Amino acid sequence: MKKYAAVFHILFIALFLTSCKPKKNIVYMSNDNFQQEVSQARYAGLHIQEGDQLQILVSAFDDIAVRPFNIGTMNRTGTSGSTANNTAITPSEYTVSSDGTIVFPVLGPVYCKGMTKQQLKEDLESRLKRYLTDPLVTITLTNFNISVLGEVKSPGQKTSPTEKLNIFQAIALAGDLTYDANRTNIKLIRTSEATGKDETVSLDLSEASIVNSPYYYLQQNDILYVEPDRNKQVAVNTDSATDKWIRYGGVALGIVTLIITLTRK
Repeated sequence: MKKYAAVFHILFIALFLTSCKPKKNIVYMSNDNFQQEVSQARYAGLHIQEGDQLQILVSAFDDIAVRPFNIGTMNRTGTSGSTANNTAITPSEYTVSSDGTIVFPVLGPVYCKGMTKQQLKEDLESRLKRYLTDPLVTITLTNFNISVLGEVKSPGQKTSPTEKLNIFQAIALAGDLTYDANRTNIKLIRTSEATGKDETVSLDLSEASIVNSPYYYLQQNDILYVEPDRNKQVAVNTDSATDKWIRYGGVALGIVTLIITLTRK
């Protein structure tokens, strides 16, 4: 009986060790290794791209003079009286065309592709000073979209409520990573402004130095792909039934061999 008790004890330990093996790299920023910093991450603002939808509002001290520069009020330039004065000025929406321009009232085509919102604001205000005293331009991007694919709980295209979006906030929009996600190799796909081609970089979320990466803050239309870890890839590419038979068959063979060895003594 003592021999069989020893066998079952060994079997229990073997099953416990195989079923409770800890998974590595599931903690964000667990490796505090700042010796491999890429560069200090600084939010420089979004760079305007083709297809961006911009809400632009022009305001100034003279409400009548400013009307021609806002689409919603440009047709009421010659209107006078309390009705016109009570008409609220709402932002006008512009879509950046394939040639990188928006067509602005009075000013005509204005090239803005590659600019930050602050640069476009300063450019428009400089042009408007010819017509207005102390013009103020307000710009809002209304279609800041990113795509998060792979091992996340809610993959797909996401619209950010804020224009200052870092990689962790983007993952949060997708419901966080799954248990099977490879946190050490997140692919970021971004269209290069210089070449117009897509470039791919790998980001390691287990490193604390990720906050210093120049890719820590995302741009509109970025794509994040979270690949499965090695265990998930092996499981998907291996027939599950065959894999179970091999695994449990090996355990059973080992147990039988152990029993035969003990009973012969």
